[in-house]
Formats: sequence, structure tokens, C-alpha cells
Amino acid sequence: MAINMANISGKAIVLREATAQGTIMLQQKTIGLIKKGKIEKGNPVDIANIAGIAATKLTPTIMPLCHPIPIENVKLEFQVKKESISVKASVRTHWKTGVEMEALSAVTAALLNIWDVVKKYEKDKNGQYPTTKIYDVSVVSKVKGKDG
Repeated sequence: MAINMANISGKAIVLREATAQGTIMLQQKTIGLIKKGKIEKGNPVDIANIAGIAATKLTPTIMPLCHPIPIENVKLEFQVKKESISVKASVRTHWKTGVEMEALSAVTAALLNIWDVVKKYEKDKNGQYPTTKIYDVSVVSKVKGKDG
């Protein structure tokens, strides 16, 4: 069976939007350090925001069957809770194919960067991550063809 990129040459250029979300579970002490600005590598939310935007634009590089598309807007929102940080990413374009993979890339890259920045504080005495986890990554909405 051949591996082929989908042929989108016959599709019309229309509005495409997608929103994805996901969450990382962290220890309460780590959340406290984040809120106090005491994370050695810097603010995890700020770092994750930039990483999510970059990942959106790099989606075809890490998923070779995704088409490169002109990204018109990326917006990430973060909610810091007692034991977790939730990320929601919305991506918009006018193009021939959807932006779900770009939204998922933004969310997962943001969550992975949060983990990277706080891993020092999440490790147990054996260097493991018994409570840290990324979960509930999903596409929550998709729009095709409606402006306004």
C-alpha cells in the first residue's frame, strides 16, 4: 500500500478553524512555585505559549502527511489550577484543508514545554515522575467555511 499525501488541489479555499485542549497534572508545590515566579528556567506559561505558536507553524515538519498551510492566527489560553495547568489552542486560516493537527500540535508542544520547565520540581527521590501526566488532549471544536 502506497503512502500518499491527500490531494487537495480540487478543494476551495474557505475559512478553517480548530480548537484543541489538554491538561498537565502537577504537584501543588510546583504550582505554588509557578505562581510565585520561582521556576529556575522561567515562566512555564510564557515559554509554553511561544512553543505552542512555533509548533503550530511546524506541524508539517513533524507530521509529514500534513500540508503546509498559511496560519493566520494562533491563540493559546492557559488556566492554572490547584494541581494542573490546562491549555486551549485556537488556530485559524483560510485554506483548502483543516487546522486540527495544528491546534493539537500547539497544545501538545505547550504541555511538553511546561513539563520540561518544571521537571526538576516534579521528580521524586528516585528521579521519577509519579504524579506528573499529560491527559485529555482533544479537538473540542472545528469550523469549516463560515466567516464571522
